[in-house]
Amino acid sequence: MVNAYITSTGSFLPGPPINNDEIEEVLGLVDGRRSRLKSRILKANGIQTRHFAIDREHRTTHSNADIAVLAARACMAGSPLPMRSVGMLSCATTQGDLIVPGFGSMVQAGLGIPEVELHTAHGICSSSAMAVRAAVNTLRVGDQSSALVVVSELASRLFKHTRYEAAGGHDAIDFNSEFLRWMLSDGAGAWLLERQPRGRCLRVDWIRSYSHADSLPVCMSIGRATDPADSRSWQDYPTYADAEAAGALLIRQDVRLLENIVKLGVDGALRLIDEGLLDTDRLDHLLCHYSSHHFRSKIFAMLEMCGARVADEKWYTNLYTKGNTGCASIMIMLDDFLREDRAKPGETLLCMVPESGRFNVAYLHFTVVEA
Repeated sequence: MVNAYITSTGSFLPGPPINNDEIEEVLGLVDGRRSRLKSRILKANGIQTRHFAIDREHRTTHSNADIAVLAARACMAGSPLPMRSVGMLSCATTQGDLIVPGFGSMVQAGLGIPEVELHTAHGICSSSAMAVRAAVNTLRVGDQSSALVVVSELASRLFKHTRYEAAGGHDAIDFNSEFLRWMLSDGAGAWLLERQPRGRCLRVDWIRSYSHADSLPVCMSIGRATDPADSRSWQDYPTYADAEAAGALLIRQDVRLLENIVKLGVDGALRLIDEGLLDTDRLDHLLCHYSSHHFRSKIFAMLEMCGARVADEKWYTNLYTKGNTGCASIMIMLDDFLREDRAKPGETLLCMVPESGRFNVAYLHFTVVEA
């Protein structure tokens, strides 16, 4: 089998770091009143700083495609491969700047890559793994010799106070519609994959994902009616203004279902152990995209209970300083990890990406090699 290697990484975070005291100054006070829930949610998620692609006047400083392009350029700056020689561009995002065309088309235009093979994965957090999987498969079947994976997230535009005021204001907002306002932020990451190794790089050993959409309801969404019994999409309302007034354009998280993600993530890891793909005793590094510090101890405890404990010192995250950037989180996390020179030749690394949209968990396993 032809191998695939991550030979370069890059990331981009827009604007200066925003601390917890500044969030409402940027996003704005709903109806001029401070949130009753902000402190509680921030205490649970542990995030200290994050980045937004909007300023305090709610002007967009960078589009989603802009952030993606800047991350891709940072990635390619670390490689001798010219941008124009990239064979495949595989992109992912939760929500592009436009409904159509596809996000990948906008990123390609920004990068100016001619006649590239193009792929766009749509989803939430695990769409990053889908984009990587498509790139790896293309390299392994021999269609291309290089693939640039670019994943970007721009959530802050959803959290302007005016969005909530249009949906009824402070008194109409429930916990589920405000929760993600204090969780998500903006950023982009990029990985270059090639069929041949360059210097110290990561060999892709395997990628697996397990979706549970057949057995669990929607947990995180945009575009659904507020009432769970109402099956309408935002496009079913007479006008977009009607959909907005009904709260159908607010991003929501059903926090009652959210705890399922820990069990499903651990169940998937145990399945990989049973298949002989994963050996937690021999694993050197674990990069897990947990969306909140609240889940860290729960994952630890459940792994230990199942006899699959991964030692504390093997875990790596940048959640607390870079924020939860959704599908871009694992891309930015790996870039930070590699730049800290933690990985040594021969060591193994597992990236774990749970997604709560309708529950999907992805796993990517790498070995550090020296060309």
